[in-house]
Amino acid sequence: MRGFLLLEDGTRFDGRSVGAPGVAVGEAVFTTAMSGYQEVVTDPSFAEQLVCFTAAMVGNYGVEAARSESDRPHARGVLMRRAGGEAWTRWLADHGIVALDEVDTRSLVLHLRAKGAMRAALVAGEASVPALLARIRAEPTMAGRALAGGVSTREPYVVGRGSVRVAVLDFGCKRSIVGRLLAAGAEVHVFPHSATAEEVLAAAPDGAVASNGPGDPAALTAETGLVRELVGRVPLLGICLGHQLLAQALGLRTFKLRFGHRGANHPVLELASGRVLVTAQNHGFAVEGAGAEVTHVSLYDGTVEGLELPGERARSVQFHPEAGPGPHDARPLVDGWVEELRYAAAA
Repeated sequence: MRGFLLLEDGTRFDGRSVGAPGVAVGEAVFTTAMSGYQEVVTDPSFAEQLVCFTAAMVGNYGVEAARSESDRPHARGVLMRRAGGEAWTRWLADHGIVALDEVDTRSLVLHLRAKGAMRAALVAGEASVPALLARIRAEPTMAGRALAGGVSTREPYVVGRGSVRVAVLDFGCKRSIVGRLLAAGAEVHVFPHSATAEEVLAAAPDGAVASNGPGDPAALTAETGLVRELVGRVPLLGICLGHQLLAQALGLRTFKLRFGHRGANHPVLELASGRVLVTAQNHGFAVEGAGAEVTHVSLYDGTVEGLELPGERARSVQFHPEAGPGPHDARPLVDGWVEELRYAAAA
């Protein structure tokens, strides 16, 4: 069965259906990761998005439950140049994901880089283009969308036992973040996005992590308020969306990037050491402004990639130090932070 992607500007890209039949509408974006396709599709940060992979073949090493970053896929659709394995395409179909291969992904990515990420519809089968364009243009844009509530845990829960206790504010948290904290020796208490500061502090955490997640950080006023209330009261580490929420809590602004940073090969300069970290990233918004508190910057476009306020015991990074998937350059940032908590708890 044939299919096609239709962008809101009317541009069409044809392909072959290799997933579920039907129509999926969302924001068309691309990721430059060469592997980790299952992690990408199950990452809650990809909620409401149609993901184009730039890798020439996707799916060639199969699927495995342990690789999923959450309990279900969150990307609405998948576009590939070539689907490399039956296990992968069967998994997509079984999970109701509309997916195409034989797509000219190079042309699609160049178009999105030039015009920006935009609303689109992914079709497996036939559909009326005029009706589809009307449906696409009726879809809300990603700017202004508060999506954390749709991907956060509903109830708090505890994982593992360790020498330090870490509260995770789940705004769309990947499993690999929790796994990295566990590997560093932490007992992890996960809280829903709607938790209050009092509920978090009642767990007596040694530190708190504001997690990644989807959507526009500027729309998350309650979540920003939660982070603001915790600053200075408990050591805080923000990751991706959590970085943006910390910035907003400190009075900085966020803005939408033209096409975002998504992939496992993004170079970031660590200002204090001069080291370049190759990082995993997945975000469509960034922090505006600069100052003494900036610790990392993107070597692609100079955007803020890290913040630190030592007096408030708060820091954050825009990239994913847990590396799920991705290079391990930034993993010591999580391990070192947990070690700092352990040292402080023992003092």
